[in-house]
Amino acid sequence: MRTEEILAQPPRVLTQAQRESYFETGYLLIERLIDAETLAALNAVTAAFVEASRSRSASDDVYDLAPGHSADTPMVRRLKVPDAQHAVYWDFACGVLADVAADLVGPDVAFHHSKLNFKWRDPDAAANAVRWHQDIQFYPHTNYSPLTIGTYLVDTRPEDGPLIVLPGSHAGPLYDQYDAAGAWTGCLSDADAAGLDTSTAQILDGPAGSITVHNCRTVHASEPARTERARPLLLNAYTSADALPYTANPSRSQHDRAIVRGHAARWAHHDPRPCQIPPDWSAGYTSIYAAQAGETRA
Repeated sequence: MRTEEILAQPPRVLTQAQRESYFETGYLLIERLIDAETLAALNAVTAAFVEASRSRSASDDVYDLAPGHSADTPMVRRLKVPDAQHAVYWDFACGVLADVAADLVGPDVAFHHSKLNFKWRDPDAAANAVRWHQDIQFYPHTNYSPLTIGTYLVDTRPEDGPLIVLPGSHAGPLYDQYDAAGAWTGCLSDADAAGLDTSTAQILDGPAGSITVHNCRTVHASEPARTERARPLLLNAYTSADALPYTANPSRSQHDRAIVRGHAARWAHHDPRPCQIPPDWSAGYTSIYAAQAGETRA
C-alpha cells in the first residue's frame, strides 16, 4: 500500500501524529507501551534461556555466543528466532506489536522474523557495537514496507548501547554492504560511514516496556555497552502482506510469512527503487555481530 492509503486507515494503537512522524523520519520511540505483566513473562523466559546457555560451548541454532562466553560467565549475543523457541515470544509477536505494525504498513501484516539481542560489557568495545547499516539489504522485498519493532525488556540508558537512528535516512540512498573484496559485512564501508551527517542522530533510550520502530531503509547503529548488566532487546520484524521476499529469510522460522493481521495478498506491490541482494542465506545465518566482526564471511 502507498503511504497515503495506510494513513487513511483508522489507527489501532498509534496516534495519527505518530504515524505521520514515522513516514517522515523513518523511526519511532514509544515509551512504556508494554505492560508490566507481559514484561515479567518475557524476562522470565529470557532468563531461563540465558541460564541454559551455560551448557553450550559454541554457537548453534539457538544461540549466538560471544567469544568470552563460558559456563561461569554466560554471554549470549543473540537468542535466535525466539518466536520459534517459546510460545511466550510468539504470543507477544502476535499481540500489540502486530497492531503497531498494521498502523504503519497497512491492515494486512505478515510476520518476517524475530531475534533477541544482548549487549554485555566487553574489554574489546568493538565486540558488541553495531556499525551503521540498513536492514533491507539482508532481506530484500518487492517494496520497502518492512520494519522492525524493538522492545526494551529492561530500562535502557545511553550507556547500555541503545538503538541510534539517523532521521530521514530511509528516504536517502541504499548503501553497499559488501567490502571491496566482495565479502558481505552487513554494514556501511568506512568511507560511506564517514560521509554520513550524524549531527541529527537520535539515541533511542527508554524505560522497560518502551518500543522502537525503524523502517528497513533507515540507517542505524548502536554503541558498545558500558555497564556490567546485559541489555536485552527483543526485535520483531513485519512487512505488509503485499511485500514479497526476493531471497531466503536469514532468520527463518515456521512463522515466516504468517499473516498476523488482515489477509494474505493477492497482488504484490512493487517499489521501482532497486535493492542490493545479499549472500545466499538458505544454509543459515549467525548474526550481525558475527558478520561485522569478520567472524563469518560470505
